[in-house]
Amino acid sequence: MQPLSERMLAEFDRRNMEKESPILVRIFKEESELEVWKEDKTGRLALLKTYPICRWSGELGPKIKEGDRQAPEGFYTITPGLMNPNSNYYLAINMGFPNAYDRSNGRTGGFLMIHGDCSSRGCYAMTDEQIAEIYALARESFFGGQKSFQIQAFPFRMTPVNMAKHRNSPHMAFWKMLKQGYDHFEVTRLEPKVDVCEKRYVFDAESSSKFSAADRCPAYKVPADLVAAVRDKQRREDMQTAELISRGTPAAPVRTGTDGGMNPTFLAAVKSHGGGGANIRTAVGTIPAHVNPPGAPQPETTTGSTMSLASSESKPAAAPRSSVQVASASSGGIGSFFGNLFGSKSESEQPAAEPPAPKPKAAAAAKPQQTAAAGAARPKPSEPETKAAAKPQPAPQTQQASAAPRAQQATAEPQQDKPANSLLNGAQPTLATGGFDNRFGSWR
Repeated sequence: MQPLSERMLAEFDRRNMEKESPILVRIFKEESELEVWKEDKTGRLALLKTYPICRWSGELGPKIKEGDRQAPEGFYTITPGLMNPNSNYYLAINMGFPNAYDRSNGRTGGFLMIHGDCSSRGCYAMTDEQIAEIYALARESFFGGQKSFQIQAFPFRMTPVNMAKHRNSPHMAFWKMLKQGYDHFEVTRLEPKVDVCEKRYVFDAESSSKFSAADRCPAYKVPADLVAAVRDKQRREDMQTAELISRGTPAAPVRTGTDGGMNPTFLAAVKSHGGGGANIRTAVGTIPAHVNPPGAPQPETTTGSTMSLASSESKPAAAPRSSVQVASASSGGIGSFFGNLFGSKSESEQPAAEPPAPKPKAAAAAKPQQTAAAGAARPKPSEPETKAAAKPQPAPQTQQASAAPRAQQATAEPQQDKPANSLLNGAQPTLATGGFDNRFGSWR
């Protein structure tokens, strides 16, 4: 419940935005940037702030299977039940991987987060200061009545230059599909409606029939003016891409086994201090001592002509789908209402990209849980899909309002992979009675 800063509130006024208006998040791996967009008084989304990403793992391309260290790419729906204040990594927002598209293509994994601690294996890790603000922006949008917000995760900004540079990637067909949604947003500045059918994304489709991720698409239409605007944009950019290739724009090498990325702002700060080993304070947040910059890329594994265009889709590995359970503590009057509202869930996150040395953490009695896995505090799970060691609890802050201070949680979910919630195809998140989502439902 940490309040937004006076500086952010002033920014709302300057941009004609309400504190509780809807938001949308875009992520760009290669640039290591996270954007928060917010609805202004015209009813359109406008860019509020761009955050440098402190650490992400893997390489450009979608997450295919559990344990591949990949951070997801695609369109994800975030509900209040995916907000985790009890994260081992300060605060976390579960991206809801796998969504309907991921599941229909056999992609596996779970608990892919945007969280603090600047350390990740399969997540997008921010600094603690950054995630506190991003979390608060999401919280305020829910308080304002937004039932869910969208996270759009891309490999890079979908510009002609980048499409030309990455033309030989085996993921190009997947990225061109993502670019459809990217272009819908760029043209309208509205959150695109996302459906899945025939194992592919469909954007802003209007249909009287239900979409099913793995089945044939029903008859649908997209508003004619939107179709025309997107087509014109794509035609211009396709011509620019072809011209760049004809001029000899070099193709980026296709690499595997890379160690993810870190925004140049943070990378320069770490290198200027001779690497990790001490907390590094920057203008955009504190880099913890255990963080190491990305390792050197592996040798090129695939080469191609500077004129070739890759078109094959990423090959998924089939695996069973799984689900997320959210535990909740019971409320006790208005004083504990807000504490329980955000402080009722305990989820596991992805492990660190560079396993840190174990750090001390104050033990505390675990809260009673309302799930089948309830019980005494357990040690944190280990590799490959949950973090190896928890960070120390930061200095006390006004993060959650409750009748009594919340004890530090030392529990985590068991190590198995569980499917995260996705509302792309109308599925509802699995929540305990009295959970965050249910409380919001009662207000509505």
